[in-house]
Formats: sequence, structure tokens, C-alpha cells
Amino acid sequence: MQPANLFLFTIVLAIVAYFLGYARSRSLAMPLGGIRHLKSLPFYYGARAALWCGIPALIVLGLWAAFQGKVIQLLVVGSLPPEMVPSGSGEASLLLSKISNVASGALPVGFVEAPIVEAAERLTALRAESRFFMSALVIAVAVLAGFLGWLRIRPRLNARTQVESILKWLFFSCAALAILTTIGIIFSVAFETIRFFGKVPFTEFFFGTQWSPQTALRADQVAAEGAFGMIPLFTGTLLISAIAMVVAVPVGLLSAIYLSEYANRKVRGVVKPLLEMLAGIPTVVYGFFAALTVAPFISDLAASLGIEASSQTALAAGGVMGVMIIPFVSSLSDDVINAVPQTLRDGSLALGATQSETMKKVIFPAALPGIMGGVLLAVSRAIGETMIVVMAAGLAANLTANPLETVTTVTVQIVTLLTGDQEFDSAKTLAAFALGAMLFLATLLLNVIALKIVRKYREQYD
Repeated sequence: MQPANLFLFTIVLAIVAYFLGYARSRSLAMPLGGIRHLKSLPFYYGARAALWCGIPALIVLGLWAAFQGKVIQLLVVGSLPPEMVPSGSGEASLLLSKISNVASGALPVGFVEAPIVEAAERLTALRAESRFFMSALVIAVAVLAGFLGWLRIRPRLNARTQVESILKWLFFSCAALAILTTIGIIFSVAFETIRFFGKVPFTEFFFGTQWSPQTALRADQVAAEGAFGMIPLFTGTLLISAIAMVVAVPVGLLSAIYLSEYANRKVRGVVKPLLEMLAGIPTVVYGFFAALTVAPFISDLAASLGIEASSQTALAAGGVMGVMIIPFVSSLSDDVINAVPQTLRDGSLALGATQSETMKKVIFPAALPGIMGGVLLAVSRAIGETMIVVMAAGLAANLTANPLETVTTVTVQIVTLLTGDQEFDSAKTLAAFALGAMLFLATLLLNVIALKIVRKYREQYD
């Protein structure tokens, strides 16, 4: 049974355990005079049986699914003749890929050596055995644990406390998993970044003004030596993000103020959904609009004014990106402004302040943390956007502050570096991790600065 089907089957078993536990609690309560003589409601007895059935089985399923691939690969590689055992991780990856292709039928057996064919057959057999034993073990654990949970139901058993305790640990596990995943991502990027700086000088990456990562991945391949200066990429990222924020923040914030403080209910009911529709448009559509409409318009307008402009410009990409980001700013700011207590408005107006003064002196300072959160979310969205930049701003890493020239961004180059032929011992591929690490640090620094600004200017009324 496939892991996805086994997961659904385990959920079904847990539901069955719930109803059996529920029915047993009611049957035990009947001779006592009703469920009021139970320590907990029947719902908690059923939930306890379901948790006993589902959680151990899902843990076994998760661990098996996580480690079975690596164990099977080790067994398959260990069965190869000594002369075919790979010496490094790169050779092992290529060999396992070839064996997997033979096993799946993508690579005919006549094009590979006999030991590879035998390894592919062994791989297929091990996968089938693994699925069988995994299914048997998961179902056995679910049935046995569910039966024990059902059997231990007693009228004086405080099932509610146990269920709430299990759920508390379940919620804690989810939070811990999110934190550990973040730590794992940081460490994986950090290790690859350290490997990159073992191949490229630290000073070249941070102070270089040329970005041309084309290097030879194979010995027989002809390519340049590569230049890895990150300054043009971050300059392009900041330029396009700044243009986007110049468009998005004023329009989004003023729209939120109008909708929350000045618009009547009928206008608000029409305008706000229309604004939020902008967030639902796919980025590729924005890219088409920027490349086919906005960029030619800017180029023709610049030519009519006697200004030289490229066919793909940072201004076109940033402007369209700003339109895309407007809903992030307006919706979040609108929600935050509406969350300011009405008593503050009433108090300010009662003291003689105008509606404008109330907005500027009372509501805006109170809503500033939430507004800054919306702006930060918009900045992160602008920095991470790739599709519009590729279609409207190009791929050239030019070190320029002219919005009418072609530029590129960090995220676009990361995608470019990790597309096509890859060799994780090459500086070209490892450069993607270095760029990712620098982007992470830049975003972290931006968040720290925003928190400092919020703490300095925030007004607390409670």
C-alpha cells in the first residue's frame, strides 16, 4: 500500500476507534444510570480511543517513509560488485539515478551493464517488500493501540484530561517541528555557503561588481571562469523593490484609510473585494502585462522624450509588481485600522478633534505596528517575486540605478543557477546558496529595523 493510501486508511481506523470508544462509554454508563455518572463526556472517550489508534500508527508511518529510501539505497549499492561501488556522493547519485531509471522502465536494460540490471531488480523487490512490511506494521500498531485504548475505558477514567494533554503535546510538536524545520533550512544553507566561500574568495563575492557565474561543470566543457560579485544583483533587487513599494505603500495605505474611515458601507462592500481581486491574479499574468503592455509603453514614452530606455526595464517590472502588492498593504492596513477601539475615535472627536486629526494623531499611531507588519509582508513579497522580473526586467546583471535599464534580482539568479545542468561541487551551483543566505540576512536585518521603528513610535493606550 502506498504511504498516502496507508495514511488515509489509518485515519479511517482512527474514526472507527472513535465510534467504538464512544459506544463503549455509553454502554458502561447505562447500568450506572446515564452519562452523568461518567468522569467525562462520551466524546472524550471516543477521542481518546481515536488518538491511541492514530498517533502511534502515524508516527511509525512517518519514520518508515522518511528512512526507507535511504536504507534501500544503501542495500542496493552494497549489493553491487566492488569495482562498481561509487567512491563519492556525486557518483553514487548518478548511479542510483541510473538504477532507478532502469527499474522504472525509462532506461532500457539493453543500454546498461548486467550488474545495474540486477541492482534495478533488487531495488524493485526491496521497494515492494518495504511497502508490504510498512503496511502490515502500521495497521498492526493502529489496531493494537486502538484496542488497548478501547479496552481501558472505565467510568472513572478522566478521558477529558488525557485528551487535552495529548492535544497539548501535539500542538507543541507542531510548533517544535516548524522551528526545527527553520533551523534545518538555515544550517543547510549555511553549510553550502561555507563550501562556496571555499571556492570563491570572500572579498570577490561581497565587493565584486561583476556577476557572470558561467563555469565549466565538466572537464570537457568550455566556459568562462566566472565572476561572483553580488553587488549588481542586490542593487537590482533593491531598485525593483523600491519602485514596487513606492507604488504599493501610498496607494494601499491611503485606500485602507479611505475604506475604513471615510467610505460608507455600500462603497466599502464594492471597492474592497475589487482591490483584493488583484491578489488572486497569477504572477505570470502580471508578467505578460508588464512585458507586453507596460514595458513597450515606457520605452515609447522615453523615446518620445528623447531618453534612451531598454525594451525591458526595472521601472516596468517594479511598477507592475507594486500593483500586485497593493492588496497586501491595503487589506492588512484596513483590518488593523478597524481593530482600533471605537472608544479612541469617540474620545478624540468628543474633545473637538476633526476626523482627519483623529486619524493622524490617534488611530494611525495605534495601528502603526500592524501597518508596519503589512508593509514588511509587501517588501518580502517584492523581494521574492521572480516571474515578473524575468519577463519584464530581463536577466542582465547590470550595476545601475537607472530604472530605464535592464537589471536582474537575487531570486531570479537563484532560479537560473539551479536550472539545467547542476554539479553541487561547482561554485556556480553553490553560489545559489550563498545568495540565499545573504538574502535571508538582509530580510532579517530589515525585520529588526522595522521592529525598532515600531517600538520607538508606537502609541499604547491600554
